[in-house]
Amino acid sequence: MIIWGYIARQVRRWNAYNRTVAELSQLDDRTLGDINVTRSEIRSIARSAAVQVA
Repeated sequence: MIIWGYIARQVRRWNAYNRTVAELSQLDDRTLGDINVTRSEIRSIARSAAVQVA
């Protein structure tokens, strides 16, 4: 049953990654600039967010 826990965690991380990319991608460049994020950093930020999901 350990494998199911691993799979569930990976699915939660994948969902967090996709949700973060989608939300940040919807912001305009000015709003991204206000939070000190460039478009090229979105995927990296999403990866960091996904790693933090338990």
